[in-house]
Amino acid sequence: MRLPRASGVLLHPTSLPSKFGIGDLGPTARQWIDQLATAGQQWWQVLPLGPTGFGDSPYQCFSAFAGNPWLISPEDLIAEGLLELADLEPLPTFPSGRVDFGQLIPWKRSWLQRSAERLRKGVSATLTARYEEFRQRAAGWLEDYALFSALKDTFGGKVWSDWDADLVRRDPQALRKWRERLALEVDTYAAWQFFFFHQWSALREYAHARQVKIFGDVPIFVAYDSADVWVHPEMFFLDAAGKPTVVAGVPPDYFSATGQLWGNPLYRWQRMAEDGYRWWIERVRWTLDLVDLVRIDHFIGFVRYWEIPAGAPTAVTGRYVPGPGADFLAALEKALGGLPLVAEDLGAVTPEVDALRDQFQLPGMKVLQFAFSSDATNRFLPHNYTRNFVAYTGTHDNDTTAGWFRTASAAERRYAREYLGRRGTDIAWDLIRLGMASVADTFIVPAQDLLSLGSEARMNYPGKPHGNWRWQLLPGQMTQAVWDRLANLTEVYGRRVGK
Repeated sequence: MRLPRASGVLLHPTSLPSKFGIGDLGPTARQWIDQLATAGQQWWQVLPLGPTGFGDSPYQCFSAFAGNPWLISPEDLIAEGLLELADLEPLPTFPSGRVDFGQLIPWKRSWLQRSAERLRKGVSATLTARYEEFRQRAAGWLEDYALFSALKDTFGGKVWSDWDADLVRRDPQALRKWRERLALEVDTYAAWQFFFFHQWSALREYAHARQVKIFGDVPIFVAYDSADVWVHPEMFFLDAAGKPTVVAGVPPDYFSATGQLWGNPLYRWQRMAEDGYRWWIERVRWTLDLVDLVRIDHFIGFVRYWEIPAGAPTAVTGRYVPGPGADFLAALEKALGGLPLVAEDLGAVTPEVDALRDQFQLPGMKVLQFAFSSDATNRFLPHNYTRNFVAYTGTHDNDTTAGWFRTASAAERRYAREYLGRRGTDIAWDLIRLGMASVADTFIVPAQDLLSLGSEARMNYPGKPHGNWRWQLLPGQMTQAVWDRLANLTEVYGRRVGK
């Protein structure tokens, strides 16, 4: 799949400015889309949109299908008669430029509960009809997810494998009993999902009307503490008690002597192949109802993945195991009629990874911050690119470009200055210009780099379990001068939408 020459900005919705403690899908998101469109950007790239669990990470969600209820806009609920301004009071004093999930979630739950109650009471016949239609359309995952969430509340937030034994093994009689007992709570969680998808659908239509497309993200693995693993234990390597026998991670490398121990359960790919990878197909199909293009995180894992014994203290004792490879992607392509996917092919790339990516004509990724650590043969230097790639200054896992340059080795900084022909005093925009000028069909810049922010604005530190995913734009921080500068480079290098 070849993408048109274009550019865009990476900003997760949680990072949009808001007086409500977290960015959401309401007026500020529409304003963001307006600004992207005026600057000639085709892409708004976001991180996974699911309900976050451990560490507030969008890569550790309670469901691979559900939406994050903390992104629901109170202003849009008010506009539809599902909420009143008084329901938001007292409005907490939220920190500036940082999302405090611990403070935010209890407050947001309180008024989301009221909105669900009003929906049940039928304040809008139109919304009631749309809610019923949504429940039917999402029936393949919604009811199980809603029950999972209600049960998790009932059992004090415990991991599902620590619930009652009959629920762990999903005894049909126990499930019926709990569905009846928690009917109200299940309906509430289902209503929250309706609110999310209702608002997201409207936002995507708003974007399309302005020639802006959404670039989404699907993690290759799912969280152990998720509705997906609870409902489909046969798809994962679990023991009789529902606990993982092996988990995901990456091996030791230059950056970490002990590797990274992610802890996600691993798929029984052979078992998935027996039903034609149905769960994966439905997962990607559902995601493509939300976004226009999907980045597949850790694409390398489809070729081979690092299998670590459960309970191991580090990733050192793992081993490489073959992934499903071309068989999986061929099944996905046949079912979807195409593969609007981008391969996150960073890390320990082998010729087999490149071959699989190229066999299905998937764009790969190039990160400019990785380009200056060796010599002119470095595959991240733009003179080594071909067109079918998405280039970045950095990603959500990188430091900001200003932060990276400040902590890079003297040799890296020296080579970057020589390559750029610049002193590096405006390094973020130096790399933005370099990426814009490259032959890569798509160029994406994190919002932090547009603002030349330092490490204080970093979104994620891989391997750090807490304190990530919190950075947030301040109101007015993205000035017109910044947008004008972006629009100018977009025009100069032939990336403007419609050109």
